[in-house]
Amino acid sequence: MEYVELRARIVPENDNAEIITALLAEIGFESFVEENDFLLAYIPAKDFDVDAVDRINEGLPEVFRFSYSFSKIADQNWNATWESNYSPVLIDDKVSIRAPFHPKPQNVDYDIIIEPKMSFGTAHHPTTAQIIKLMTAMDFTGRKVLDIGCGTAVLAILASMKGAKHIDAVDNDEWAYNNSVENIERNKIGNIAIFLDDAGFLDNPENGNYDIILANINRNILLNDIPAYAKALKTGGTIIMSGFYVSDLEILDKKASDNDLVYKSHISDNEWVAAVWNKK
Repeated sequence: MEYVELRARIVPENDNAEIITALLAEIGFESFVEENDFLLAYIPAKDFDVDAVDRINEGLPEVFRFSYSFSKIADQNWNATWESNYSPVLIDDKVSIRAPFHPKPQNVDYDIIIEPKMSFGTAHHPTTAQIIKLMTAMDFTGRKVLDIGCGTAVLAILASMKGAKHIDAVDNDEWAYNNSVENIERNKIGNIAIFLDDAGFLDNPENGNYDIILANINRNILLNDIPAYAKALKTGGTIIMSGFYVSDLEILDKKASDNDLVYKSHISDNEWVAAVWNKK
C-alpha cells in the first residue's frame, strides 16, 4: 500500500505536536514520528485529503498553526521500516524502554515493553525521559500514584515496578487509552486502573489522596489543572510536572505556590524541564 508522508514543522517555542497529532488522527493519519522540530505523519495515499489538512490548520488559533509539505512514499514493508528506525531507550543504566521486537537487555533494574503506535511517552522525548530519571531516585513502595496524561502508560508501569500499591492512569485520547491498556497487559501489571478522561476525573471525591502525581502534559493544561492536582495530593505528597520549557518554570511555580505546592528541584534537557513540588 502506498502512503503519504506529511512533514509538519512545529515551532519550538510553541510545541503543539500532541494537539496536531490528535487532529490529524481524526482525519485518518495512522502513525506519527517526532523528528527534531518536525512531526512526520503517515496516511494511506487513498485516504489523503490535502483540503482536510488545510481545514484543520485554518481552524487553529494562529499561534498553533503549522507549515507542512507532503510526498508519496513507495510501497514497502512498513513494520520493518518502523523497527529499523525505532530504537530502545536506556536511562541511567537502570530503566530500559523497548518495543516488543527489541531483544531483552541485560543488567537493568526495570525492563518496560512499550508498543508506541500513535501515543507519546516512549521516553524518546526529553520530558518523559526526565520524569523517569527523577522516578529512579524515588521510593514508590506502598504509594498511591496518579499518572495524568499517561500516553503509553510507561510512567504508571514504572511506578508499579518500583513497588507502588495502586496507580490510576488517565488520558483523554482514546488511542492513548487503548495503547495504555495493551501496554499494561503486555508488562503483566495488575495494579493500574486506566481511565479515558482528563483532570475532570479528579472531580470525583473517590479519586484523590495520592502520594505521588506524575503529570507530563503541556504548560497550558498544567496551569489550568494545578489546582485539581494539588487538591488530589496528600499533605507531604510529591508531584512531578513536565512538558514545558525552562522559560515556563517561573509561571508554573507561581501557580503551584498559590496552591500550597512547594518547589523542590528541577532538571532540564534541551530547554525541556521536569520539576518536583511537595504539598505543604
